Amino acid sequence: MSKLSLRNETLTMMKSMKRADHANQSAAIMEQLIASKEYTTARTIGITISRFPEVDTRMLIETAWKSGKQIAVPKCIPSTREMDFRIITSFEDLETVYMDLLEPAIERTETIEKKQIDLQVVPGVVFSKEGYRIGFGGGYYDRYLTDFPGTCISLAFDIQTGKTVPIEEHDIPVDMIITENEVIQCRKIRDEK
Repeated sequence: MSKLSLRNETLTMMKSMKRADHANQSAAIMEQLIASKEYTTARTIGITISRFPEVDTRMLIETAWKSGKQIAVPKCIPSTREMDFRIITSFEDLETVYMDLLEPAIERTETIEKKQIDLQVVPGVVFSKEGYRIGFGGGYYDRYLTDFPGTCISLAFDIQTGKTVPIEEHDIPVDMIITENEVIQCRKIRDEK
């Protein structure tokens, strides 16, 4: 199956989730992440502001702030397909940009270098057990992660995982995927192959 077909099929399943199930499963995923060593040892977390039907990231952001962690959110640069991660201290630091995405407002936020981000939460639509992913089609994260030194985790519903994902040369897998029911140690699975 092509990347486009896999993405569309999975998004259709995600969009058909009942809102209550979506909220409950998002909360279960956040609990698993917050209990992880990767989260507890991270000082700065890179993360996007989710939109339905993605796993809800707002509660994680609020929890991180209460724990004294820094949150860095990407500002996308469409002309180069690069991202500028910027520190936000409140949801008021965000603005609505193209496709109704929320990104940091440049005048209210400061850039942070990728080497200062300990944990990168990488979005995606479809995931293999090895940590390869099909994103939303922009290629931003594959560019960004080429020299990212920290840990990469994806948050996904079970229905998004366990697929066979076509791998291209530039694809960079995540280290771990956290779902409502399990923590998939992708790096370990790749090492065992």
